[in-house]
Amino acid sequence: MKKGSPFSKEYTGYNKMKFFSVDGAFYRFMSTLWDVIKLNFLWILFSLPIITFGAATVAAFSVTNKMAEDKEGYVAHQFVKAFRENWKQGIPMGLLFLFTCYVVYLDFELFRVTDSLAVLIFGILACVMGILLFLYAFSLSARYENTLKNTLINSLRISMRYFPRTIGLVLVLAVELLIFFFNTTTLFFLVVIGPACIIFTISGFSMYIFRRIESENKA
Repeated sequence: MKKGSPFSKEYTGYNKMKFFSVDGAFYRFMSTLWDVIKLNFLWILFSLPIITFGAATVAAFSVTNKMAEDKEGYVAHQFVKAFRENWKQGIPMGLLFLFTCYVVYLDFELFRVTDSLAVLIFGILACVMGILLFLYAFSLSARYENTLKNTLINSLRISMRYFPRTIGLVLVLAVELLIFFFNTTTLFFLVVIGPACIIFTISGFSMYIFRRIESENKA
């Protein structure tokens, strides 16, 4: 048997050491998890006044966009810096997003009372339009300088142009939410990492699309 073969003790021991080393998979996973926990805490803290929800979300996307590209830095420093730079556009975007969610909620509440098919159809259409408008909007705002109107239009265009990927992202987010709301134990994880995990997921999908669009524009 050759030394260092997959069946030797030396090889197995080396793999275990590498797995737990600074460059190993376990260390990278724990490091990323800790960053997500810190980011989640910062997002909740900066969103507490409600009015700053949008700015906090753009700041969180600024961090997760870099994480999706393996460009991690100091989470707190990046978040606070991005919050200061994006609060003017982030706040109105967040308020518009919350208003859209409230309209959809009221419509479904109205349907529950009236059983009106027209009300239900309007609610579904409003929900779909809200998803198409805002799914990539915060990530776009974190990466590019643009007006609020153009950011929302670009989010809509990306949602439609990459519709299969958009559907895939919505399904992944739905699964994540189902897991987080599964029972009281998973609700704890929703509080600890839920929002940051969802933001990170959107960043992973959106950064793939952004890089493709950027490469097309360079060609």
